[in-house]
Amino acid sequence: MTQAKAYAAASATSGLAPGAIDRREPGPHDVEIAIQFCGLCHSDVHTVRSEWAAPTYPLVPGHEIVGTVTRVGPDVVAFAEGDTVGVGCMVDSCRECDSCLEGFEQYCENGNTGTYGAPDRRNGGGLTQGGYSSSIVVDENYVLNVPAGLDPAGVAPLLCAGITTYSPLRYLDVQEGDSVGVVGLGGLGHMAVKIAKALGATVTAFTTSPAKASAAFELGADAVVVSTDPAQMAGANGTLNVVIDTVAAVHDLNPYLRTLARDGALIQLGLPPAEMPPVEPGLLIRRRLAYGGSLIGGIAETQEMLDFCAEHGIVSDIELVTAAELDQAYDRMVAGDVKYRFVLDNSTL
Repeated sequence: MTQAKAYAAASATSGLAPGAIDRREPGPHDVEIAIQFCGLCHSDVHTVRSEWAAPTYPLVPGHEIVGTVTRVGPDVVAFAEGDTVGVGCMVDSCRECDSCLEGFEQYCENGNTGTYGAPDRRNGGGLTQGGYSSSIVVDENYVLNVPAGLDPAGVAPLLCAGITTYSPLRYLDVQEGDSVGVVGLGGLGHMAVKIAKALGATVTAFTTSPAKASAAFELGADAVVVSTDPAQMAGANGTLNVVIDTVAAVHDLNPYLRTLARDGALIQLGLPPAEMPPVEPGLLIRRRLAYGGSLIGGIAETQEMLDFCAEHGIVSDIELVTAAELDQAYDRMVAGDVKYRFVLDNSTL
């Protein structure tokens, strides 16, 4: 075992405080990574503050990890000391079920191993601990290559927000000439706008705030619709092929379903904390619409996303924070005071 500096939560109300955690020695297929940057995801806030299922404490969050390889196991072939690499939302899966074998490890039928707070299949039954730490050891099959030329701090959120939006756009085969709507302009939404635009789509951003229009255009949106304006929403009816809904608050999906043309699809990415208003079946039936959801992406698809972003010069728009500012950053995330993602500078641990 080696020790790593880390910021951990001791309880739902303790905030994050400095300490140390144990990391295993690299096994034959392991990669040891000195973490440079770790993105702050809103799911970190929910988990740390026990707003979803109660986690086991102490808990080190963080699943948007970028760093440098410091050691590799003797059987590792894909990575070498000095490589810049990434680790996303999962660090293992069963590797045996149909989903794993088909490259959809995020849908592992026996449960994938989350980067933090999950039982570690390869480490004697302990819990995984995440990227608010100075180092991590991960099986090579769950490590990503970070292409040269991308800002490593801006890459970190791609490992969650980037792949979460890229995966459904690729699944639906969005391409040049398609029309894509993006609901919400937060961490996920701003990535959806950038990626859909890079795929060649015409992009419409939906926002409740007229003040966000200029920001949406800066991200590449071709049009902005203020969703609280009935006339603007009516003008968008029947114009879109795909809607990517990134909003995690309870909201009515029916107005956005009306914006879809025949054979369109609305994909839900945000996870609201309570039941949503019911979807009107007639909206689906009259235009043969589809309503579905999507969860991050598999390892191969995540690498594909990183390579795509390198090709198109895409990274997340971020604000760097120090370890001492983590609790303040969490409060700002809850208040919506971030444009568009916070990233921890791990050198400040």
